[in-house]
Amino acid sequence: MNDIQYPIKGACQCGGVTYELLAAPSLVVACHCKECQKLSTSAFSITAMADADTVVFHGDMQEWQRMADSGNVSAAKFCPTCGNRIYHYNPADPQKLKLKASNLEDTRLIQPTAHIWVSEKQDWFQIPPGVKVVDKQP
Repeated sequence: MNDIQYPIKGACQCGGVTYELLAAPSLVVACHCKECQKLSTSAFSITAMADADTVVFHGDMQEWQRMADSGNVSAAKFCPTCGNRIYHYNPADPQKLKLKASNLEDTRLIQPTAHIWVSEKQDWFQIPPGVKVVDKQP
């Protein structure tokens, strides 16, 4: 992953929201919880953990919130035109972003080192060997 050049640009599907990721994320995880399956319309959602000061956003975003199993608020920022999720965060800790990195131009950094909420994983999906596995939230 050392050959990835930052910043990396990202955008929603319609291009109304764009951003630059200025530095490598601290962690990339695949979440298999039912909420992430709904979000991604797939078996899991990929999240890149990034500090807020390492991402610069452009364009208007709307917000949606729900209560997480942990008791924390899970807030989502998304494009109001195409609905594409850009990132999630806990309003009590707004400096830690959960970037939906699949909308980056260079997606080589999307290599999960952990799979979480595997207790809700789709039976047909096989987790690669050598990757950390967590039953619920780490």
